[in-house]
Amino acid sequence: MSIGEEVILVVDFGSQYAHLIARRIRELKVYSEIVFPDITEKEIEKIAPKGIIFSGGPRSVYEKDAPLLTDDVFDYLIRKDIPILGICYGHQLIALKMGGNVKGEKKKEYGIATVDILDPEGIFNDLENKETVWMSHGDQVFELPPGFVITSKTDNSPIAAFRSTSKKIYGLQWHPEVVHTKNGQKILSNFVYNVCGCKGTWDLSDFIEENVSKIRNKVGSGKAVIALSGGIDSSVAAAVAEKAIGNRLYAVFVDHGLLRKGEAEVVSKAFSGHDINFKKIDAKKRFFDKLFGITDPEKKRMVIGEEFIRIFEEEAKKIGADFLVQGTIYPDIIESGRSQHADTIKSHHNVGGLPDSISFKEIIEPLRDLYKDEVREVGRRLGLPDKIIDQYPFPGPGLAVRITGPVTEENIRICREASSIVEEELEKASIENIWQAFAVTLEDKVVGVVGDQRKFGRIVALRIVESQDAMTANFKKLPWDVLEKISTRITNEVPEVVSVAYFISHKPPQTIEPC
Repeated sequence: MSIGEEVILVVDFGSQYAHLIARRIRELKVYSEIVFPDITEKEIEKIAPKGIIFSGGPRSVYEKDAPLLTDDVFDYLIRKDIPILGICYGHQLIALKMGGNVKGEKKKEYGIATVDILDPEGIFNDLENKETVWMSHGDQVFELPPGFVITSKTDNSPIAAFRSTSKKIYGLQWHPEVVHTKNGQKILSNFVYNVCGCKGTWDLSDFIEENVSKIRNKVGSGKAVIALSGGIDSSVAAAVAEKAIGNRLYAVFVDHGLLRKGEAEVVSKAFSGHDINFKKIDAKKRFFDKLFGITDPEKKRMVIGEEFIRIFEEEAKKIGADFLVQGTIYPDIIESGRSQHADTIKSHHNVGGLPDSISFKEIIEPLRDLYKDEVREVGRRLGLPDKIIDQYPFPGPGLAVRITGPVTEENIRICREASSIVEEELEKASIENIWQAFAVTLEDKVVGVVGDQRKFGRIVALRIVESQDAMTANFKKLPWDVLEKISTRITNEVPEVVSVAYFISHKPPQTIEPC
């Protein structure tokens, strides 16, 4: 059952941004819930949403097996006059269902675009005549359904937005949920408040209490193991689970030899004196043996995911725990293609990397619908220290997916030392608004000159980005003197390295973690 009296449903048609839409609605203090295209009329009736949003998606509405709402559900929404907002694929789906036409275009629109607002009524209230938006589409609407009017256009999309003249139905070809759309949140606010009539009574504290209650009900009088890495996600998941079941939670910290410099010591110190039961497992040899000779990052994730699970199963058996708690968050889910109709971008060790056979009664993921900044806010509300909350995100597979070659002592050491230098110099320079910062060890080599002698050495690439939610990101435009200091230190202090590169690609097209 949904939290609160006001609910906006988001139908996920496989978009990377579906949960981002839901998150933006929650920022407006209205609870949002993700559902899928196979939702039934009875399920919608039970939830009684104030409005519904159709997400984008990677498919064409004309594709075979493209995700579509049933005619019964669509007719129900129209009959009950439930406000509808279609975004990208959802915009095209509305046109198709209501009698318009959609077609593929040779000239696609990806990235920043300028739209002309032709009709401010409804969702475009208080917007400028020209707006900066984020486009990401191939198909487009070329013929309006009966009873609809055009509300926006671009040079490439004559029908960039539309609305019904008699119903509360709106369509947008662009994505208001991403930060690149300048007034995207204003558009969503107009829909939520002006069109749907919401008041805005939901708070993140409600989310915490709901998940504490869920964990308590699932575990009952039993025990659970928390996969604790010491990172933001697993630490916050541990805090939520501890609030639910107290000392029946067992924190297992696995040192797989792929951690950041000094991280094993920091985590052990931070949690060994905690109220939860803490145990450190030294499994470096076990992981390195399993990863020997593997260079494909997807295979690394699969191997690491399975090995983690096997260790947690072994520890759970010793204490009689039937449940595993993980700090999985939504970007992990969507990039692993575990949302219906979504494409797999890369598997995460705790999602796509999980083995088919697992002995746990259930895996509990209290943060699976949250983005990183929401997780941080939950952590603050639960009283976790800033040192844990504000640290840079770190992948569960660790440094194994920050090297392009095999997992060897040399590759991992180069990556660990170089990343440590990156973090130290950024802290010294007091650079703000950095989401993620680390070094990647490349397998290629280049010629360098060291002490007047030729040296065929290694390349390290830096990935430093700014972001709000990890679904989109921009590379950080660092001062040249800071980049120079980082480069000089790495080539001086890591003997194998003769060249330092800098990734200057945004996300998309590049992901934040390059491997």
